[in-house]
Amino acid sequence: MELTVKNIKGNDTKKKVTLSDTIFGIEPNDHAIYLDVKQYLANQRQGTHKAKERAEVAGSTRKIKKQKGTGTARAGSIKSPVFKGGGTIFGPRPRNYSFKLNKKLKVLARKSALSYKALSGNILVIEDFNFDSPKTKEFKSLLDNLKVNDKKSLIVLSDLNKNIYLSSRNLKNTKVITASGLSTYDLMNASNIMLCEGSLESIQTILS
Repeated sequence: MELTVKNIKGNDTKKKVTLSDTIFGIEPNDHAIYLDVKQYLANQRQGTHKAKERAEVAGSTRKIKKQKGTGTARAGSIKSPVFKGGGTIFGPRPRNYSFKLNKKLKVLARKSALSYKALSGNILVIEDFNFDSPKTKEFKSLLDNLKVNDKKSLIVLSDLNKNIYLSSRNLKNTKVITASGLSTYDLMNASNIMLCEGSLESIQTILS
């Protein structure tokens, strides 16, 4: 697939780039995408949830009524789960939700996500750019020029650029990442993918 490189003003330049069919033109694997996104979301969970069980609830340990003759079920502790203020039965405990996936599967998932975006025409290639200082106004102007201001956008840089990152941080629907930090979740969550020229070589190297 061949795309024309745009500048930050939204105009076509004379340069053209060819997107590799081995990365942007494969048959997408939906299950690989599902697993990679599931792992990403699972890894975001802190897993610090906790409910007190009967052994951890504060309260007296005396027997609250006699064993027989009350006409009701026997009860030995106010901390029993059947009483108000008692412990929780099988409550949540701290746990780790993360799980592992094979590297090849994760690569396949990212290739599949990129192929979906390329197939739907939602990939733009823009010239490498920089800001002299963090300016949200300049970044918003860039999005307006490229006509993606009203959509979720993902900008992929070749290397970390602090000024660009800080300029985009206040914009709700925009995310800036480096090629090495590319994830299937980010690709599928964005409506438009804007690849800087320099990031294409990095993506090719990482996903080959």
